[in-house]
Amino acid sequence: MPTFIDEYGVPIVYYAWPVDHPRAIVQLVHGVGEHALRYREVARALNLAGYTVYADDHRGHGQTGMRQHGGNAEMLGRLGPGGLRAAVAAVHGFSDEIRRLTLEQAEPGEPALPLVLVGHSWGSFMAQMLVNQHPDDYQAVVLTGTAYRWPGYLDSGDLNRKHKHLGSTGAEWLSRDPAVAAAFVADPLTTSVPLARLFGLRDAARILGRPARGLPAGLPLLIQVGGDDPVGGERSAQKLAQVYRRRSGLTDVRVIVYPGARHEVFNETNRDEVLADLVSWLNTYLPEPAGTAPTDD
Repeated sequence: MPTFIDEYGVPIVYYAWPVDHPRAIVQLVHGVGEHALRYREVARALNLAGYTVYADDHRGHGQTGMRQHGGNAEMLGRLGPGGLRAAVAAVHGFSDEIRRLTLEQAEPGEPALPLVLVGHSWGSFMAQMLVNQHPDDYQAVVLTGTAYRWPGYLDSGDLNRKHKHLGSTGAEWLSRDPAVAAAFVADPLTTSVPLARLFGLRDAARILGRPARGLPAGLPLLIQVGGDDPVGGERSAQKLAQVYRRRSGLTDVRVIVYPGARHEVFNETNRDEVLADLVSWLNTYLPEPAGTAPTDD
């Protein structure tokens, strides 16, 4: 497992799913309490469409967290020194690492490949923060399982309370597919400890915020959410899109709401539809390089 070192000296584990002659590079940003390898099928779908994919295990999560905390799985989700700000900075540091690796692998004279940021849940909140801070670093942005990061639009309480009658795992809120909840609780690299307990109240509060004013008008943004997502859902997603248009000045914002779907739209019973929508949207902005065809590696 390759790593890069963040600004606090923490080794960040990452994964790469490359293709030959990619349309663009997709950087996947996972959610709280999980890890990058839960997105292998997303990476495969993107590979088949001609996109190279990178994803890291964030501070305190997955293999990064296991190394960071000396193999103690009970500490998974704890971000370590620097807290949320360091975790966000490390995701941006990974963007820089991806660009460095891509440049090393490019043929002389090849143009730089576009970098697309795809963030889910907490990863989508970090993606919102990164777009505020570094809007010119990404050529397209996708937010799934996301919400407007403002009181009244973001639920940080018991996310399973509406769905707890459907099973006994405590993770029924993730998907209508019971296998998703079962796999989540059986995974030794996931945790269901609430975000506020993992991060502490100060860092949990730092998640709140709004899209910045004056973002690049032409930055394309896709929001994909389930209509039955307790984190935010349709009302919150539509508010977020409105703020990006009115406050930030984005002119190309699309929202897709999947009726009945819950939080993890990439793991939902209609996952094929969700992935097809993602690929179709990306293909609109990122044309296939002339004379090449997607691989099926």
